[in-house]
Amino acid sequence: MSNGARSPAARGSDPAARSGARQWWLRTLLVVSAPRPVFVALRDDSAGGAADRAEPVLAIVLLAGIALVLSTSTAAHLLDDNDYDGLLVAVWSFLAGSLYGAVAYWLFGAVLHGAVRALGSHGSFRRSRHVLAFAAVPLALSLVLLPAKLALFSADVFHRGGADSGAAGRVFEVLQLGFVVWAAVLLLIGVRAVHGWSVGRASGALAIAVAAAAALTLAASFL
Repeated sequence: MSNGARSPAARGSDPAARSGARQWWLRTLLVVSAPRPVFVALRDDSAGGAADRAEPVLAIVLLAGIALVLSTSTAAHLLDDNDYDGLLVAVWSFLAGSLYGAVAYWLFGAVLHGAVRALGSHGSFRRSRHVLAFAAVPLALSLVLLPAKLALFSADVFHRGGADSGAAGRVFEVLQLGFVVWAAVLLLIGVRAVHGWSVGRASGALAIAVAAAAALTLAASFL
């Protein structure tokens, strides 16, 4: 088998491949403190480079999806249904979050790719998706809010009109919004770094992406 078409098992036994995967796990942690070098590294869009970061990307997408579904009004009312208990809430969070994350990854990855292509990018759809994934690390990190919410509000987190519906609950909403803004800033840094663009050009690409995403969301609401 040629080096360019190694099986996953062959890559797993290759020291160089294992080293490359470890580097991307490390970059997943570093993207929150030193994002530019991480996104510059995404310029390597070879099959090997993409395979090295496949597992971190999957983990980010799943965790970010779970964090997002747990912030929805649907999650806030789960225990109002007597058929749900703590175990079913955990299962629902994982399944719904995985689906939500996967759909967002592909759909908004496509929107981002279309936006950067409109402004002259020649990069691949895969690279656009990976930029989006690493920018979503703050969303995955927002899961740290859940233990604090459970400690303060217990099961009311999943009940309508519980203790988390007052001022203390709004504090957590603001914190959640902060993680979203952080992710948006990382996405701007990522688009700029991976393409070597100016702030204005990268901001223009994100503006197109946001407008397209808003249009898709509005259209879906009428379906």
